Amino acid sequence: MTLATTLPTGLSDQDALRALQDHGPNAIAEVPPPGLLFRVLAQLRDPMILLLLGASVLTATLHDFTDLTVILVVVVLNTTVGVIQELRAERALAALRRLAAPQARVVRSGRTRLIAAADLVPGDLVLVEAGDIVPADLQLAEAFQLQADEAALTGESVPVEKDCPGELSAGTVITRGRGKALVTRTGPDSALGRIAVLLSGQRPRPTPLQRRLASLSRVLSIAAVALSAIVAVSGLIRGLPLPDMLVTAVSLTVAAVPESLPAVVTLALAIGAHRMARRSAVVRQLPAVETLGAVTVVAADKTGTLTEGVMLAERIWTESGEYVASGNGYSPEGALAGGSAEGQDALYRLLRDVVLCNDADLLPPDPDHAGWRALGDPTEAALITLAHRADLSPGDLRAAYPRTAEAPFDSVRKRMTTLHRLPDSDEVLVICKGAPELLLAESITPYGPVARAREAASILAHQGYRVLAVTDRTLPGGSNTAHAEAGLRLAGLVAITDPVRHNASDVAAAFTDAGVELLLITGDAPGTARAVADQVGLDSVEVITGEDIDAGRDPADGSRVRVFARIRPEQKLDIVRAWQAAGHVVAMTGDGVNDGPALRRADIGVAMGRDGTEVARQAADLILTDDDLGTVVAAIEEGRRIYSNVRTFLRYALSGGLAEVLVMLLGPFAGLTLPLLPAQILWINMLTHGLPGVALGAEPADPQAMRRGPRPTTEHVLGAGLWQRIGWTGTLIAAVTLAASLLVRHSGGPWQTTTYLTLGLAQLGVAAALRRPRGVDGRALRFLDVAIAGAVVAQVLPLALDPLRDLLGLEPVTIGQLALAIAFGCIPGAVVALLRLRHRKS
Repeated sequence: MTLATTLPTGLSDQDALRALQDHGPNAIAEVPPPGLLFRVLAQLRDPMILLLLGASVLTATLHDFTDLTVILVVVVLNTTVGVIQELRAERALAALRRLAAPQARVVRSGRTRLIAAADLVPGDLVLVEAGDIVPADLQLAEAFQLQADEAALTGESVPVEKDCPGELSAGTVITRGRGKALVTRTGPDSALGRIAVLLSGQRPRPTPLQRRLASLSRVLSIAAVALSAIVAVSGLIRGLPLPDMLVTAVSLTVAAVPESLPAVVTLALAIGAHRMARRSAVVRQLPAVETLGAVTVVAADKTGTLTEGVMLAERIWTESGEYVASGNGYSPEGALAGGSAEGQDALYRLLRDVVLCNDADLLPPDPDHAGWRALGDPTEAALITLAHRADLSPGDLRAAYPRTAEAPFDSVRKRMTTLHRLPDSDEVLVICKGAPELLLAESITPYGPVARAREAASILAHQGYRVLAVTDRTLPGGSNTAHAEAGLRLAGLVAITDPVRHNASDVAAAFTDAGVELLLITGDAPGTARAVADQVGLDSVEVITGEDIDAGRDPADGSRVRVFARIRPEQKLDIVRAWQAAGHVVAMTGDGVNDGPALRRADIGVAMGRDGTEVARQAADLILTDDDLGTVVAAIEEGRRIYSNVRTFLRYALSGGLAEVLVMLLGPFAGLTLPLLPAQILWINMLTHGLPGVALGAEPADPQAMRRGPRPTTEHVLGAGLWQRIGWTGTLIAAVTLAASLLVRHSGGPWQTTTYLTLGLAQLGVAAALRRPRGVDGRALRFLDVAIAGAVVAQVLPLALDPLRDLLGLEPVTIGQLALAIAFGCIPGAVVALLRLRHRKS
């Protein structure tokens, strides 16, 4: 396909569909997921399962088919649950990857549209600009001061200038300018694809929480083995057979260590990330889920997060008069009011300039979008909307004044300049728009009512508007344009507002209640920043600017500063570093190409998914698909929920394991020769650590979680008094179990069966007591309710089924003995529930 045949209108939809079928998606083929057999073998490699398999060999050798059967049942059920959990986690993460997939702007059938980068095909006409990640290998057709960072492929840290007919490689970053290019190679055929294929076999690393818990599991395993060995030795001293004590020791070791902990954590993180996605927060890095719970500072970009992100050009100032625009969002429908008949020429000149010095466009409503949308920079789209409301056609203006050169906007120059050929003339029109404090300097704009414009710009800024100054001049054709930005004449001012979101003050209050500092960062003027801060309810003694930071001002002066104005994107990095150095865990929001370093440096990088650049999205840990800072509040709540649930599971599982060890260790001293048989230990462990344990990881958030401060990053997972609660809860379970067994033994009843019943029911009672308080779900049935009820039935059921009773070595019990076991089994749960209730009321 030649350049000439595709440039005007791009591919047709039919051609694109055929090419997609021929070439396949523009994506790197993923490593196929492991098969069922591999997953099963991976589960069987778990040390605890290997211990059980060793015990099964021993029991088979001894012809102890009762314990062998129970062991094999436990192994099969644990493996099945493990595989199911793994599949659920993978499905959740796969859905997140689809949501976070990059996008590309293409021209198809003469229309500019936004599509998934995976749908690009050779021959597509792609539009790129600063902030984009090149989605495929491209051949440039147009380039305007285009510059690309190719470090991802070449390692070269200096951006490279790109001109026609040069090429852009997939995975490189556009750092300046804009261009149009044809797709030449996609997917694995692209430059990045060939490298990615070599790396595709890399497995994801465990998260920090998973690594800490793996270390904890190793410590617990050693302790459990040691205690189980003591139980075995004490049994041998009492004359019990060696084989029986070996199987008992193995069973007790397995029961004491929460072997389902890794699965619970992985599933909790994956499901938590999936829940965040449903609340418009897409997690790109799984560790972000747990880090969110520790965030102490959120540094928020004003535009699009605390504000609506729908820019409205409301006010116009010219030397001939002032105008007010009306209309909703980016809809072209609306009107201009004000001014005078004599001022129409000045108004037309200003509107012409803002249309020509502009790269944005508007997208009409479609089946997926109810309203008009911005294509490109929202501020520039607001200017296009303004022209429509004055009954001007941006398309006709651009055709009449073709652009011949440009200097794109960047955060250092704070202005954009374009050159256009005048109609029916060889003269060149120079248009420059940008920050008033820069363009209204007499060295740049010496002509026009500059002093009056400065005063008007200051008033508008203090009213909360973002103000753009617009200037122009004409040059003779063929003249040197190197100094085109000198000697400009003021055309006027445009005041743009980004309305504060209706929930912005609630979001700020929610952060305060959660113990999280909220910082407002903007590139706008100090007056605009202060006006927005006042609307949001953000207390600040003073506003500091980028110039203050350059002069050495500490951005982390937490007692005084919450609002930052005229901040360049690279200065966000200084703000992040300063607050981190002060001991804070920082979440930073950003949307531009220059925000990438700050997003990576922050503990949690948060990118705008709707209006942000692809560079920002790929550098972030969290993408807000609704660009609403309130979503970060929900994400922090989810992070705290997951961490709290992991700690709850640890309390439940470790206290139950401790209770089982104490019963087996202390029972013989109370006259209970062998409190539990190996099969009974394994059965209790399977019921208590199986579905109830997983269900605890999926519990809803504690309603009080966001009213407590963030956890310290140095806090151990068993810190903040958790290990003490594990200790007394496990001891209480063991005490009531031994007490019930001794009472029944004293009356000559089946004390071992009583031990089995009380120990299992007591652990399940603690699980019920650790259930989250009822919040918005009211009386709704939860997974934990079903899991506990099912485990209780499975605990008591063997008493009614002779084959299962014989398999576990149980004896029949009377109604009174069963009631005694249930009563004693309820005591630990009741104590835990009462103490939690008292703690919540205090």
